[in-house]
Amino acid sequence: MSEGKKRKFILKGFSKLIKEDKLKIVAEMMDNQVETVELLKSFWHKDVERQKVFDEFSENTISNFYIPYGVAPNFIVNDKSYLAPLVIEESSVVAAASSSARFWSEHGGFKAEIKGVVKIGQVHFLWEGDYKKLQFSFDELKMFLRERTKNITAKMESRGGGILNIELVDMRDKIDNYFQIKVSFDTRDSMGANFINSCLEEIANSMENFFLEKDIFKGKEKNCKIIMSILSNYTPDCLVRTWVNCKISELDNIDNDMSGDEFAEKFKLAVKIAEIDPYRATTHNKGIFNGIDAVAIATGNDFRAIEAAGHTYASKDGAYSSLSHVQIEEDNFKFYLEIPLAMGTVGGLTSLHPLAKHSLQMLGNPSAEELMMIASAVGLANNFAAIRSLVTKGIQIGHMKMHLMNILNNFKATKDEKKKAVEHFMAHKVSFSSVEQFLLNLRSATK
Repeated sequence: MSEGKKRKFILKGFSKLIKEDKLKIVAEMMDNQVETVELLKSFWHKDVERQKVFDEFSENTISNFYIPYGVAPNFIVNDKSYLAPLVIEESSVVAAASSSARFWSEHGGFKAEIKGVVKIGQVHFLWEGDYKKLQFSFDELKMFLRERTKNITAKMESRGGGILNIELVDMRDKIDNYFQIKVSFDTRDSMGANFINSCLEEIANSMENFFLEKDIFKGKEKNCKIIMSILSNYTPDCLVRTWVNCKISELDNIDNDMSGDEFAEKFKLAVKIAEIDPYRATTHNKGIFNGIDAVAIATGNDFRAIEAAGHTYASKDGAYSSLSHVQIEEDNFKFYLEIPLAMGTVGGLTSLHPLAKHSLQMLGNPSAEELMMIASAVGLANNFAAIRSLVTKGIQIGHMKMHLMNILNNFKATKDEKKKAVEHFMAHKVSFSSVEQFLLNLRSATK
């Protein structure tokens, strides 16, 4: 943006403009207006109807942002084979997932179990009336709220889900007069955010009416003051546990410089460090989410909600810690992950986005519980691959070799230069500066 255009401005009614006019306004703020329009339009889908679907996913859409869609083969989860879809821009993640999947496919595969599918919503309110009267009337209030939400929950209940429980939570020790209505839900194969929030808003409205109409609450102008009603993305009871295990002797060939026993003990120590040190735990858990997020995006799920829940769960014991753990008993090595995963296979982008729909079809149209187990297995696979690299050859060798093409593209390498660079760096360490120097030498020699 030129100096003359660096100014404060307010755009009113921007969302009401047609896409072309929005694009024009954005371009006018850039020095290279024509190139800006050409760039953003070049990422529009050629199918006008399909682009219209993409435009309606979000607000003020002016283009599409492409992220690579890859697949990791050889995932065996509970003795069933999968080709895992991964949407991610980090070059080494798909390779790491594939490598781990291949290794564990030859050692029994991944095992997984669902430990719960309960999701939580909350109505936050202040109660300035008689607490004993609130407590006394709560069973009646619960019945009243279930009745008032029937029109919303009917379809979900027909599929075996709906409202599981309604609880009164006294939070006056934290904030004066503060209470919560905590509602537990089973949303079956949907992630359920819209369903939960619709129920909660109806509950909030119904609560105010209930207290106004009941004779025992009369006397105060308004006993109940609703603050807000919203689902919680923390889902500690929507939990999946995934693990791999093998005899320690089966780890003998992982690294030429150490035995299976040495590898297992070093691996366990690396995980232990992530259990006690939040600096290490943060990067450790990020590696888990490399895999989980990539599956979540590929299947149209909310990876931001998944990460938020996972990081909160990692702090549940009072300090941020590793989500994965190791057990070594006699000759048995077990590596496992326990993580909350609120995922869905119906509704939202899972059916609207053509590639999300394709991803689910590629996975055999799994239930939400099955998808939780698949995503967790991919997360554990990436975690295993990262720790394996860290305790053996180091993570940068593999990572930078996968990153080589990005570096070459940064220097606008030709097809022939790329071919020669790949051959050269098979035996040399990859770094930004070493690739730059290689290309300088190559180009000087051909002048």
